[in-house]
Amino acid sequence: MSVGRGLLYLIVAGAAWGTAGAAASLVFRVSDLGPLSLSFWRCAGGLALLLAGAVLRRGRRGRGRMRPVRIAVLGAALALFQTAYFAAVEATGLAVGTVVTLGAGPVLIALGARLTLGERLGRGGVAAVVGALAGLAVLVLGDGGATVRPAGVLLSVVSAAGYAVMTLLTRWWGRDGGGGDSYATTTWTFAVASLCLLPFGAVEGLLPQTAQPGVVVGLLVYVAAVPTALAYALYFAGAAAVRSATVSVVMLLEPVSAAVLAVLLLGEELTVAMVAGTLLMLAAVAGLAVAETRGAGDTRA
Repeated sequence: MSVGRGLLYLIVAGAAWGTAGAAASLVFRVSDLGPLSLSFWRCAGGLALLLAGAVLRRGRRGRGRMRPVRIAVLGAALALFQTAYFAAVEATGLAVGTVVTLGAGPVLIALGARLTLGERLGRGGVAAVVGALAGLAVLVLGDGGATVRPAGVLLSVVSAAGYAVMTLLTRWWGRDGGGGDSYATTTWTFAVASLCLLPFGAVEGLLPQTAQPGVVVGLLVYVAAVPTALAYALYFAGAAAVRSATVSVVMLLEPVSAAVLAVLLLGEELTVAMVAGTLLMLAAVAGLAVAETRGAGDTRA
């Protein structure tokens, strides 16, 4: 794949991921479906579409054996990541929930990579971590808790931690060259996540009570198809052709598109503290990308 096509895939994936939270907010508004149930339907719907794609991929299977323990851990981390994100959106709004999750994720990955993989942070990485923490502080304290709810911010950080665990484990296990068929691994990961979420979703209520069932079903289908099955497929394909630093910058489209939708579609209000905190978080992520480009992300101990 050419770099140009890879960039196009990443741009579409980032923009699509940014719409997942908006769709979730709309589901919460028109039904009593909770974050656990919504996360289950997202994983289960994405799994169904991936299985359908697997039928079309017959004869193009990748090599490598399945690793049940790894898939189980990744599936559990995926379930935590998505459920905590939807809960954060419900608690503190789409804009803040997305920015904190996507801003804290790369920072936690950088710290985790230093501790577990021996990757150096460098001065740029340290500055990015400090900037991200400052952004979190501004978001939580800037409006006295009136606009930004600390519980929602905490859920966003938990979501970011789940995302970081997935990324770090994938890097760690990829060192032995036994990654196997990425499509099959992704499919099985969604299967495990669906199984993890099923009992919790059943307790919360899998079938929503709503006066607009058609709208809810349409939103659930959209969440499973566009920001899940399609976006994940485009992301993994594009990331294979583009430098990781560039990927980090392009993925900033997700919180940007989420913030735009939050204001235009959902009527969320942007305060000075929210804007300042958002800019600090995004600057931290961009700083990590610049640090990697300049060699601060050297994987040597």
